Amino acid sequence: MSIFVIGDLHLSQAVDKPMDIFGDNWQNHDTKIEESWKQLVSEGDTVVIPGDISWAMTAEEALPDLEFINRLPGKKILMKGNHDYWWQTAAKNRALVEEKGLTSISFLYNNSIYIEESNISICGTRGWKCPGEDGEEFSEQDEKIYLRENERLKLSVGKAKEGSKIICFLHYPPFNAGFKANLITETIEEHGIEKCFYGHLHGPSRRYSLNGKLPGGNCEYKLVSADQLGFKPWLIKEE
Repeated sequence: MSIFVIGDLHLSQAVDKPMDIFGDNWQNHDTKIEESWKQLVSEGDTVVIPGDISWAMTAEEALPDLEFINRLPGKKILMKGNHDYWWQTAAKNRALVEEKGLTSISFLYNNSIYIEESNISICGTRGWKCPGEDGEEFSEQDEKIYLRENERLKLSVGKAKEGSKIICFLHYPPFNAGFKANLITETIEEHGIEKCFYGHLHGPSRRYSLNGKLPGGNCEYKLVSADQLGFKPWLIKEE
């Protein structure tokens, strides 16, 4: 049983929202994802999708995209991104996939998901932009959301299986373009997390990504937005 990750699928089977504004490589990107996914992922594997899953505005609009994901091999753990406006409460999301028979989908939201075969706890939260960005406003509302997301990360990590290894997932990068430590990276380091995967950055903005460790840190960070990965799920752990 292997664990994969791929973020920012930006599916739009029920809405007209092309992604090629970020580059020609986004043309027919859902087909690229499907083909590579079927080549790499087996039914017994798990794939984490850390946000920006669908451009849908409502759960009804998101259903074709969720059905697309459900048909792909493996178990899928979905997280919320900044563009997932269709996202409801955790209870409503679970009720939706149960009602529609989307049995391969679960949600990471104020919880932790334990993968017994690997003794790994999947933890994380959406995150938010971080303070300290030169020339960028960081409002009181930004600070409120940022602090809340740090608490949600602590909540998720606190629900990890005792004695398990924690792998962390975020939608937003947990640092600014200057790669400065902050409350979220401190939470990651304090809990001894060695790997953290994040998305959100596309096209030219990927130059602000970090694939490695922060100065003085022990956690290794990796950008896993779909275009960064060539629209192929990234293997985290192989059994």
